[in-house]
Amino acid sequence: MSLPLSGTKILLADDHAIVRLGFRLLLEGDGGCVVGEAESGEQALRLYAELAPDLVVMDVSMPGIGGLAALERLRSRHPQARVLMLSAHHDPVIPVRALKAGALGYLCKRCSPDEFLRGVRQVARNQRYIDPEMAQEIALAQLSGTAHPVESLSEKEFSVFLQLAQGCSVNDVAKTFHLSASTVGTHLYHIKQKLNAGNAAELALIAMRAGLIEA
Repeated sequence: MSLPLSGTKILLADDHAIVRLGFRLLLEGDGGCVVGEAESGEQALRLYAELAPDLVVMDVSMPGIGGLAALERLRSRHPQARVLMLSAHHDPVIPVRALKAGALGYLCKRCSPDEFLRGVRQVARNQRYIDPEMAQEIALAQLSGTAHPVESLSEKEFSVFLQLAQGCSVNDVAKTFHLSASTVGTHLYHIKQKLNAGNAAELALIAMRAGLIEA
């Protein structure tokens, strides 16, 4: 009898080797074939182009451009890409962003192994899957109008905001996203206006409170 993920080629993207090992064991136990492992968004993009996996399991928080920006680039280059995004944070801001950027599924890393495999199987079938607990929080936040102010940022502003909040300079961000420093400066101006932030430290604090980066 074939296992649920038999013949499914999977790319893992997470900057923690021990986490990737845990995912690999779960996926291979369910019949999946892990064809590659990436520890950054840039590496995930390269490996996807080389390996053409059936789906990608990718962490939101990784070095370099990070998971969300990698997701945006991946979907723009490969619209057929099936991606399940994972995050250690339990906040509706991130899954909303991930789903808008084209992820088919979203799971909190605190989910059970069974929940993880359920999500992978569904995304492998090209079906949407959202962490049941997060789905309720997302719906409540949208209905009650309590969505975080970060939601007002455009996709590009959000990507730039995450980099700046993690301590990157304007020049660092410009290099990472292949933009001019003046363009990043313009994004920064709009980000500060929308979030009512005066400096980089306040941006970092906003990101921490939203669960987007770790303290």
